[in-house]
Amino acid sequence: MKLQNILWVAIVLIIPANVWAYGEAGSGTGICKKLNFSDFKPVSNSEVAPQSAFSFFASGDNYPNSIKVTIKGQSVPVTVTPKKDGFQVSGTLPDTLKGAYAKINIDAKGISQCEVSDGWLIKVTE
Repeated sequence: MKLQNILWVAIVLIIPANVWAYGEAGSGTGICKKLNFSDFKPVSNSEVAPQSAFSFFASGDNYPNSIKVTIKGQSVPVTVTPKKDGFQVSGTLPDTLKGAYAKINIDAKGISQCEVSDGWLIKVTE
C-alpha cells in the first residue's frame, strides 16, 4: 500500500472516532445527563418549620466539592457524605426564612465539567 493510501485510511478512522468521543454532552444528554439529584427531603411543596433540616442525594458523577446550595440568594452550608453510588447532601434552612415559599437551589459540576442545576420548592411556616 502506498503511504498516501495509508494516510487516507488513518484519517477516515481517526476523525469519526474523535467526533463520537464527544457525543452529545453539550446538549444535556450523554455524560451530562448522568449528573442528577434525587430523594429530596422534605418533599416538594411540604410545609416545614424554620431551621428545618433538608437533604438530597447527588449522583456519583458529581464533584462533591462543587455542590452548592442557595436559598433566596443566600448560600447555605451543606455536609456532603459519600454514599454507595454517590453523595448524601444535608443542611439546615436559614433562620431568616419564615412564613414564605422558598426554593432550595442546587448547583454542581461533574467529572466531565458539565454544570447542572436543580432544586425544589418548600413552604416555611412562621
